[in-house]
Amino acid sequence: MLTGAHIMLYSKDADADRAFFRDVLELRSLDAGGGWLIFQLPATEAAFHPGERNDVHELYFTCDDLEQTMAALRKKQVRFSPMKKEQWGDLTQIALPGGGTIGLYQPRHPTMTGRS
Repeated sequence: MLTGAHIMLYSKDADADRAFFRDVLELRSLDAGGGWLIFQLPATEAAFHPGERNDVHELYFTCDDLEQTMAALRKKQVRFSPMKKEQWGDLTQIALPGGGTIGLYQPRHPTMTGRS
């Protein structure tokens, strides 16, 4: 029934953030017309957390080694928030050129990625 998921990120500078995803994170994309890039994402999963309000969404990329991934991205001038170590994983926030952030974390819990 479902064929995929489409995630929309809103930005005050969408062109800069599109270039970041394409050139820095090196995500494959296609031009849907007029420069509107749609990116192929790595294997993806969704989780529902309890919250005080609805319609709050976050995007986190995952990696196998957070410190190594951060070091590689720092060479491309990527800026991060301080790394936090939590019981469920290590995480940071990546500063986007458009002013927003996306998360990056190394999970210590079972994940759905790579499962069929």
